[in-house]
Amino acid sequence: MIQTKNKETISPIVYVVIAVLLWSTGGLFIKLTSLDAFAVNLGRSLFAALAVAAFTFRRGLRLDKFTLIGSFLYAGTLSCFVYATKNTTAANAIFLQYTAPVYILIFAPLILKEKFLISDLITVILCIAGMSFFFLEPQNSENVLAGNVLGGNIAALAAGLFFGLYFIILRHPKSLKLNPALSVFYGNVIIVFLMLPFLIANPPAAITMNDFLAIFFLGVFQIGIAYILFTKGIAEGVRSLDASIIGFIEPLLNPVWVLIFVGERPSIWAVIGGAVIIAAVFFHTLKQSRDRRRMKRSLERAEISV
Repeated sequence: MIQTKNKETISPIVYVVIAVLLWSTGGLFIKLTSLDAFAVNLGRSLFAALAVAAFTFRRGLRLDKFTLIGSFLYAGTLSCFVYATKNTTAANAIFLQYTAPVYILIFAPLILKEKFLISDLITVILCIAGMSFFFLEPQNSENVLAGNVLGGNIAALAAGLFFGLYFIILRHPKSLKLNPALSVFYGNVIIVFLMLPFLIANPPAAITMNDFLAIFFLGVFQIGIAYILFTKGIAEGVRSLDASIIGFIEPLLNPVWVLIFVGERPSIWAVIGGAVIIAAVFFHTLKQSRDRRRMKRSLERAEISV
């Protein structure tokens, strides 16, 4: 008698959803720490590097030119986001970082020789219009607990630029055969060494257990485990379109967690600007996917006719 076992497996899309939910907690846990941006950045990246290394060291840690470039861009993304979150609202930080697709559309034709389409131009214009709303709010906004709103907004824009360039490097033909986890690992290592001088020059007066736990969560779970789960979901069959759409959960929930647990309210300008940016990127993502499917069907019909 043959016995069969009904083995229940977790859908790979669940891994992606959990990863994006973890990413969305970044603003909250950065806000919960009493440490400055440099200390938070160093601590988070130290734990993240250890978590990612434990996951990927068996595949080797060989460093090459493209991995190094990607690592610096990734380090710039994380560092600017932490500084932005500490100095402006969480909504401003995540929405402005989410302008990364604008820079991909602008620089991909130059670096990857991709075509720049009319729909790309419309998306860029809409996102730039959305960005402008963030700079209409007063600089003494009561929504920010402490910090420099303008400086934080500029840092968030820089995070978007770094993030866009980082994705372009990952899509470069010479990078496709490399382990993408390496740039995440080395990017966090770079941050640790870059932040050390700032921490030595201005060490924190005290590190509470709350600070330690928040930084530990940010490094191990919000970056490390989230990255592991996301790559696992993609490797097990989640489509890039599905992953991209699920990714929109992050900018939507990030300011919600901060509102619920910290009480920081985004300004009406941030809400309008964020809505414009997210809508523009969302519909452009759908259009790109539809165009790729249409082209694939055309190629298949052409092969059949031949």
